[in-house]
Amino acid sequence: MIDNVILLGIWGVIVGLDMTSVGQTMISRPLVAATVAGVIAGDPASGLVVGVVLEFFALDVLPVGAARYPDYGLGAVAAVATAAGTPSVLGTGLGVGVGLVIAYLGGVGTHLVRVLNGNDVVRNSGLLDSGNRAAVNAVHMRGLLRDGVRAAFVTALGLLLAILLRNTVPITLQGAVFLRIVVVGAAVSALVSGAVRFSGRRVVMQWFVLGLVIGSLGVVAL
Repeated sequence: MIDNVILLGIWGVIVGLDMTSVGQTMISRPLVAATVAGVIAGDPASGLVVGVVLEFFALDVLPVGAARYPDYGLGAVAAVATAAGTPSVLGTGLGVGVGLVIAYLGGVGTHLVRVLNGNDVVRNSGLLDSGNRAAVNAVHMRGLLRDGVRAAFVTALGLLLAILLRNTVPITLQGAVFLRIVVVGAAVSALVSGAVRFSGRRVVMQWFVLGLVIGSLGVVAL
């Protein structure tokens, strides 16, 4: 178990850095982050289910410019740590709930890192304006280090919360089903809301509605 926790912690740091600081290879998307975390935890099915639900929430976010948004990648790792090894109906709701809390805290941490990075730039503005290469590299590396510390701290907090809830919180089948319905319903609502918001009006909205109808018919047929 401890090996899995350590590997999940390492994966969380990688995911956290990928969101903005390093790579941006999309492994920080909750669907990818949760699926890989599920493989690490020995329960890829739970990872996939949790990842899909959190991806619905993430699709409502448009990370452009200085927008503040949750870190759903870190949330996905914590969610899988909570849900892995339990029947899907029992683990999904609680796992996603933990994931949403950790995602929010990850977003708060991202804002703090941005503030600290900005202050660092101001303090070294003279050297940076003169094109001092050593100063540029130092500021850049300190920014990466701050984000790495943020990712490590939030991941550790998420794993700790997952362990505590798995070992101490009793949940009945009825409560688990209700919680799952709530989080899945909220995820679908966020997905539809984001799609409507980003689709605009008239022609684009018509295509969105057409796609929604065709997709719904496909689900019914299956």
